Amino acid sequence: MRGTDDHQESVFSYIGLEQRVPKDHPLRGIRAMADRALRELDTEFEQMYAQRGRPSIAPEKLIRAQLLQVLYSVRSERQLMEQMDYNLLFRWFVGLNIDDPIWDVTVFTKNRERLIEGEVAERMLLAVVEQARAHQLLSEEHFTVDGTLIQAWASRRSFHEKPDPPTRGTGTRGRKLLRDTHESATDPEARLYKKNGAAAAVPSYLGHVVTENRHGLVVAAMVTQSSTTAEQEAALAMVDKLKRTEPSTLGADKSYQHEQFVKQLRARRIRPHVAEYATNPKWPNWLTEEERRSKGFSLSQRKRKLVEKVFGWAKQERAARQVKLRGTARVDWLFRLLATAHNLLRMQKLIPAQ
Repeated sequence: MRGTDDHQESVFSYIGLEQRVPKDHPLRGIRAMADRALRELDTEFEQMYAQRGRPSIAPEKLIRAQLLQVLYSVRSERQLMEQMDYNLLFRWFVGLNIDDPIWDVTVFTKNRERLIEGEVAERMLLAVVEQARAHQLLSEEHFTVDGTLIQAWASRRSFHEKPDPPTRGTGTRGRKLLRDTHESATDPEARLYKKNGAAAAVPSYLGHVVTENRHGLVVAAMVTQSSTTAEQEAALAMVDKLKRTEPSTLGADKSYQHEQFVKQLRARRIRPHVAEYATNPKWPNWLTEEERRSKGFSLSQRKRKLVEKVFGWAKQERAARQVKLRGTARVDWLFRLLATAHNLLRMQKLIPAQ
């Protein structure tokens, strides 16, 4: 017998959000690891908020909501709130009940500065990395570094001459460069830059990551202003914070083939496994014959491709292609959150298999 198409809303529901999420849903594993990392930040959260006054939205819920925005490629926080209004899976992950009202979209703008000042994104990434280390997913001695161009939320047309340019530039021997004389009216910290000769210079930042060579998990990430030396400087800053055994190795592409960078790695007891240029006096190579012919060099160059998967994932329909935030600190916050989401997604697949 054909059923009727009548519809009548139920007054009560006896099925909770927990029952509606499948037991094998990937977000269950991600939620468990994210909650474990957030519990480790409880002390930092207590210091960030006043002890008296009206209770705010829990920072844990805000961070889980932004992890969802990254994982599901939601284009804006306004669209994220629309999704949370009717998507039961999103409500369960964030920690909202079925009847809880959604937040005003400005809650992210108002709380982001507080979370940036407390370095929450960096601490969250480190807490997730420690979970990977506890499950023996990390290589403690073999790493890869690379950088990628992140297009800023600005246009080339927004660049104009500075009213008070410096008397001495940041180029060689004080030569004035474009970044010394011009800045964007939309995002003053963005710089016109291109990573290769074939591309056009665009307002941008540079995102940098260090991955371990076992599973390609991100162990360090940061964003800097675009420049020709930013990749080498960021790489040294990140490896200085790594938990690693000595000696260790660091794989990289040809853009890191600079004399001072190679010397700095050796001073830190890190073997430079940097890709070399073809024989050309204009672009010399700085590796020794022993480093070049070692078995680990060819292995590092093969494993180096894992870092490209991080950038490909972060830029495919996600925020790392062109950020909607302005300023180095805000872009750095978002980039570290992307790295954290990438690790959670990878670990969710690796830990059950192990």
